Amino acid sequence: METFSNRLTRLFAIRYPVVQAGMVWTSGWKLASAVANAGGLGLIGSGSMYPEVLREHIRKCRLATDQPFGVNLPLLYPDTEKHIQVILEEGVRIVFSSAGNPATWTPMLKSNGVIVAHVVGSSRFARKAEDAGADAVVAEGFEAGGHNGREETTTMVLVPAVKEVVGIPVLAAGGIGSGKALLAALALGAEGVQVGSRFAASTEASGHERFKQAIVEAGEGDTMLALKKLTPVRILKNSFYNQVREAEDRGAPYRELQDLLGKARSKKGMFEGSLDEGELEIGQVSALIRDILPAATILNQIWEEFLREKQRICGMPG
Repeated sequence: METFSNRLTRLFAIRYPVVQAGMVWTSGWKLASAVANAGGLGLIGSGSMYPEVLREHIRKCRLATDQPFGVNLPLLYPDTEKHIQVILEEGVRIVFSSAGNPATWTPMLKSNGVIVAHVVGSSRFARKAEDAGADAVVAEGFEAGGHNGREETTTMVLVPAVKEVVGIPVLAAGGIGSGKALLAALALGAEGVQVGSRFAASTEASGHERFKQAIVEAGEGDTMLALKKLTPVRILKNSFYNQVREAEDRGAPYRELQDLLGKARSKKGMFEGSLDEGELEIGQVSALIRDILPAATILNQIWEEFLREKQRICGMPG
C-alpha cells in the first residue's frame, strides 16, 4: 500500500498515521504486535496489568515484532511508578500517558530517551502537556470509550482547538474507526489518529469474545458517559450502567459510587465477558462496527478507504 510521511509517522517510525489505543483488558502484546507489523503503532494497555505482567507483555511483543510499539500508561493508578520502572528497564521507547498530570512523569521519561505522547480532553491540558515536554498530544473527544474528559467536547471541536494552541503533532481520538474518519481528522489539523473501539473488535484483542460481540451488536445511543463524580467513563448500557445511573440520579455520594465501581467491574465485563454486571468500556463508534477482523485487516481497510476518499474529495468540482 501507498505509505505516508509527516511529523507523526517520522516521530514514531511507522508507515501509517494510525495508533492503536492502549485499552484496559483489551490491548495486550498480541494486538500491539499485530498493529505494529501492519505498519501502525501498537500500544500495550498497562492500566489492567500488574508490573510484572506488563514486563511479560513487553517481552512477548518484542519477540512478535521488530517494529516500534509502545505502552499506554494511565497516571491515575497506584502502580504507575512501578510501571515506569518496568518500561525503562525493558527499554520501551514510546509511552502514551493519560488520566493524570503530564508534568509529573514526562520530564523523567524524556530524560531517559522515551518519546512521550499525552492524551488530553481540552486545549488547556494540551498546552500543559507541551509545556511538560510531551512530543505529541492525543486530542480525545467526548465520543471516545473508556475514561473521558469532563468537558464533553466532541472530537470535531476539540482537534482544531488543540491544534491552535500547540506546536507539537496532534492525534485525533474519539469516534474514529474508518478511513473517512482519518481523512476528516487530517482535515481538522491532526497529523494522525488513535483508534480504540475498532481494534477492540479484532481477533487479537484480549477482551472476551462476548464483549467483542456486544461491540458489534451495539447501536446508536447504546453508550453513555457515566461516573463523572469519580473519573468519567463511556460504557455500554447494561445492568451495571443502570445501577450507576440510579445511584447518580439520587445523588449518591462519592464513596458509594466508588464501592459500586470497585468490584473489578471492568475485568468482569471486558475480560471475563459478564455483559450484565461488568463495566463495558467502548466508544460511540461501536454503532458503526459490523464485524470482528484481524488487526492487520482493520488497518488495511482504514488506509485503503482513506486513499479512496481522499481521491474522491480531490476530484470534486469547485
